[in-house]
Amino acid sequence: MPHSPIAVFDSGLGGLTVLRALRGQLPQEDYFYFADTRFLPYGDKPEVFLKERGVVIAEALARRGAKALVIACNTATAVAAEAIRAALPLPVVALEPGVKPAAALTRSGVVGVLATTRTLLSERFQRLVADHAQGHRVIARPCPGLAEAIEREGPGSVVVEALLDQFVEPLNAAGADVVVLGCTHYPWVAAAIARRMPAGTTLLDTGAAVARQLDRLLAARGLLGGGSGRLKVTTSGAPQAVSATVDRLWGQHLPVEHWEP
Repeated sequence: MPHSPIAVFDSGLGGLTVLRALRGQLPQEDYFYFADTRFLPYGDKPEVFLKERGVVIAEALARRGAKALVIACNTATAVAAEAIRAALPLPVVALEPGVKPAAALTRSGVVGVLATTRTLLSERFQRLVADHAQGHRVIARPCPGLAEAIEREGPGSVVVEALLDQFVEPLNAAGADVVVLGCTHYPWVAAAIARRMPAGTTLLDTGAAVARQLDRLLAARGLLGGGSGRLKVTTSGAPQAVSATVDRLWGQHLPVEHWEP
């Protein structure tokens, strides 16, 4: 029903960057955000587990009455999006690294992609590159530990800065002039990534594109509106620990409840 909430899920709190874009595009909708922090990080989990977990979460969110689902996690999209779409009758919007727009924007012919190891190894990502790289060179840089460090230590921490030094330098050395942020955590450190690249480098975050796609899907099904901007944030982990991170990243206090699919 139009008054039902939009469900958004991620392995952790990177999906808050997508949630912010959704609320900017559709401020009158209600949202139910689920962070599966009990199993964070997704990036080093087996593909079979991630697919099964993704379907379990999606089906539970549908039972809660969600009118649409946003998979705000590149790793979950890469591994489980097809299975989730097959399991749900709801509109499903999933993320994927912006290889196609990056290929259209590059002038140097070199595109950098920062993402989790699991995302870059996925068949879905390989298809993206094969279909849309258009002869350009794609430098895919796995960033193990970065998403967790952003949540645990904070975007401006010494640990995160050291990881960015390690992961971003190869893109700079290769001459990339477009960098795809292939994990929803990475927009939190976009400014720090930009500082490590030449002036004029384009950073691509797909949150706004996801919000526009959701707007189109809801409109097509007559499901727009009906809410009042309410937001519920939940986690499969410890709410108190997650709450402190949510407040730091979001910039204001958001209550966090425990929920297990």
